[in-house]
Amino acid sequence: MTAPRPGGLHADAVRVLRDWRPPDPAQEQLRGEFLRHLADHPDGVWRECAAGHITASTAVMDDSGSRVLLTLHGKLKAWLQLGGHCEPGDTTLAEAALREAVEESGIADLRLLPDPVQIDRHRVPCHPQGSYHLDVQYVAIAPPQARHRISGESDDLRWFPVDAIPEPTDDVVRRLVARATAAL
Repeated sequence: MTAPRPGGLHADAVRVLRDWRPPDPAQEQLRGEFLRHLADHPDGVWRECAAGHITASTAVMDDSGSRVLLTLHGKLKAWLQLGGHCEPGDTTLAEAALREAVEESGIADLRLLPDPVQIDRHRVPCHPQGSYHLDVQYVAIAPPQARHRISGESDDLRWFPVDAIPEPTDDVVRRLVARATAAL
């Protein structure tokens, strides 16, 4: 796990986003929106923040970098990367991303790359009036012959070749897998 940062999870999220080098101008603009959100919302890393909240997700890659582990999300009925809400015990975004990936994959020995590869903002029904996930997306590498298990949040969990992402999914997942592959 990553060592805790002074100032808690909110401060770590600000640091991660401030220090991160976005791969393109659209990601740079989105990074600015995430940082403004955190400046305006001291609770912006928690699910209770109705205006939107930071989440952490992970593209889990096999040790060869040729396959990605995706979950068929139980509520959304789409193939997605692993991830979710930050929890009170999380002290860093990297810790939250790794915790979610381990919980949802059942693979205990994942190795998380230190920096995010992309961010995404999407509408979700976390609150009666709707809310946004401001998702910070990482990459983790599974050990050789890793065995996964389906969590209660998934309808299915499978390895897919990086060039054969299943449907239904979205362009965010496709870009994440491409950036994950390039990061290895």
